[in-house]
Amino acid sequence: MPEQKKFNLNLKDLTTVFLLTLILSLSACKDAGNTQSLEFLKDNKAIDASIDSLVNQKSVPFLYARIEGINGEVLYEHSAINTNLYPDLTLDKNTWFRVWSMSKIVTISVAMDLVEDGLLNLDDPVINYIPEFESLQVAVTNDGQNVNDIPWGERNSACPLKLVPMTEVMTIEHLLNHEAGFYYPWTNYSCLDSLQLKSNIFQAKNTDVMVQVLSKFPLVNQPGEAYHYGVNTTVLGIVAERVTGKSLKTLVEERITRPMNIEGLQYKLAETTLLPPRTLGGDSLTKLTANNKNRVLGGSLPLYDQSNILYLGGEGMVATTDGYADFARMLLNKGELNGYRLLDEETIELIASPHTQLDNPWGYNGYNLWVTGDTLRALEIGEGGLWVGGGYEGTYFWIDTKRKFVGLIMTQLFDMRVTPSDAFRGAVYREIWEHED
Repeated sequence: MPEQKKFNLNLKDLTTVFLLTLILSLSACKDAGNTQSLEFLKDNKAIDASIDSLVNQKSVPFLYARIEGINGEVLYEHSAINTNLYPDLTLDKNTWFRVWSMSKIVTISVAMDLVEDGLLNLDDPVINYIPEFESLQVAVTNDGQNVNDIPWGERNSACPLKLVPMTEVMTIEHLLNHEAGFYYPWTNYSCLDSLQLKSNIFQAKNTDVMVQVLSKFPLVNQPGEAYHYGVNTTVLGIVAERVTGKSLKTLVEERITRPMNIEGLQYKLAETTLLPPRTLGGDSLTKLTANNKNRVLGGSLPLYDQSNILYLGGEGMVATTDGYADFARMLLNKGELNGYRLLDEETIELIASPHTQLDNPWGYNGYNLWVTGDTLRALEIGEGGLWVGGGYEGTYFWIDTKRKFVGLIMTQLFDMRVTPSDAFRGAVYREIWEHED
């Protein structure tokens, strides 16, 4: 028989075991206390009023808000609907929404998983995977200035712009940081914006067609030269597709939603699934609007039907509040959810680390994950250190790593004149501060 191991614990050993057990117990109590201390959020009339007032004033057509603890417990839930405009609309945790730029952090999570697997490196040249971009040009003013340096009101007079060769190597990290030079048609240079507005690239037949069109557009800065919010994350999704030979839809399913048992986060909808109505804001009045009135992508909305094979990594996902809350809880839990680890803790720290906009009083940007600054506390609409993200039609999430919860507020409204996320988040934190003082 193999020799049995003998365990002779002396007083010092027992003391060490006792102290470790005590520390673990206190830590568990602390985590439990974080959730218990937020019980005052449930059925909170002050927070309800912050949501109801926006809808009652007809500034927002409908809102659904939800707060979940790190383990998925519902700490707060409320909805409000302008029933005069939308008599048949119902809102709950399973209502589908177009989440637009909230797609970006999902795509970034896929890309970082590929980095962990050794299939990508942050300093890889993008042309290794998209050689069609090898001859990209960069738009500059006629005297050679960066187009981003020209005052907003003077930009149209600078057209036509001069094109110069791309001289810097565009890397994967430039895509993560919005420093690659790709843009949305919001530059206020008609000679740039019109290219995307006329092309309707976001309804291209497939990824290859989209790449072909993008390869003919100039960049707005040399790679690594400046931060400019644009279609960088959509290009990152194309890189992920080409390095794996799989669609972005499949990568999200295989690497995120299926192993972590997340329902309510995807690219395609069943034909019978309805999205909330499209609405247009303005002057405290909302109204229904046609699909093609959305100009954010130069045309119609992304395609969500079953025949679509173009998956926009920066704009194209749909989600339920419940489904996106699950994904946000994965980030809160440092890369793990439902017993499955997607990303290492070090990777989550890297995503949330300062990368761009370091001098911004509102916070800084990680890999397209905004980390708030103390300005929010001064304005009583939140506090520093929150991880936040949002989408074009007013979808929004934040992650409170200190108190271990995620918050979401969802609507569908173009051209908002108010910020529902500020009103909701501010009401939540005013209640939190009152109870913590």
